[in-house]
Amino acid sequence: MNIVVASGKGGTGKTLVATSLALVASGQGQATLLDCDVEAPNASLFLEPELTDRRDVINRIPEIDDSLCTLSGRCGEVCEYNAIAVLPQEVLVFRELCHGCGSCTLNCPTQAIREIPYPIGLLEFGDAGAIAFGQGILNVGEAMATPIIRQLKKQARQELPEASGVTVLDSPPGTSCPVIETLRDADFALLVTEPTPFGLHDLRLAAEVARDVLHLPVGVVINKDGVGDEGVEQYCEEAGIPILLRIPLERRIAEAYSEGVPLVEAWPEYRKPFAALLKQILDAVTGGAK
Repeated sequence: MNIVVASGKGGTGKTLVATSLALVASGQGQATLLDCDVEAPNASLFLEPELTDRRDVINRIPEIDDSLCTLSGRCGEVCEYNAIAVLPQEVLVFRELCHGCGSCTLNCPTQAIREIPYPIGLLEFGDAGAIAFGQGILNVGEAMATPIIRQLKKQARQELPEASGVTVLDSPPGTSCPVIETLRDADFALLVTEPTPFGLHDLRLAAEVARDVLHLPVGVVINKDGVGDEGVEQYCEEAGIPILLRIPLERRIAEAYSEGVPLVEAWPEYRKPFAALLKQILDAVTGGAK
């Protein structure tokens, strides 16, 4: 069961929700948390995992052999990411745009391209108590987050025994390619928002991607409930998206968050609402089957 905790914008409380949901799930069986927000992963600050496995994420970048290149332009034609530009006298490779798909190498008529390894980030795995934990970290200055998220999910499926239970994926904010990759193969998208005009605007975008493009079941958590207006509630009612949990705007919650303490550990009375949230998600995916 893969539950992606996502949001249309940053700062809505994704990690607040993801860590508490994983903690509650771990009390009911096997649980995994994957921090896919690889540009700014911070779930480890709350769960404090013991990280025992680290490995580089390698992207394979094309390198041109000028002695064999005929400037046919075929490599530039097949590159969907505009990572190769064929000029009249040379070929330019933009490694920041390369996805390492290998199309240019396969299609070069003179075999003038070879692929060289280029590290773009890091994967780390370990345990946070009863939670199997994994996170990706994008190297400073790199722009390609998607391959790291893809590798993180792949390695978790292969190596984490707890991945057969509930897996909570803390998504990057927004609706760009890293978010799409995180949502890929998910069973449920839990969208965290705040009841403000900005929150509503970005919730609409996130809901369109998750529900209308990827056809995932969607639910909403309203964080900082009590501030702003009723726009989010009206939208959810009109769109038929259930509001599964409300977290009030309270100073004590903000203080616990600032100290890196998960909500359900700082205030145990929230365990019951989060357990109910998890049950609603499981019921939505399984149709209520036990």
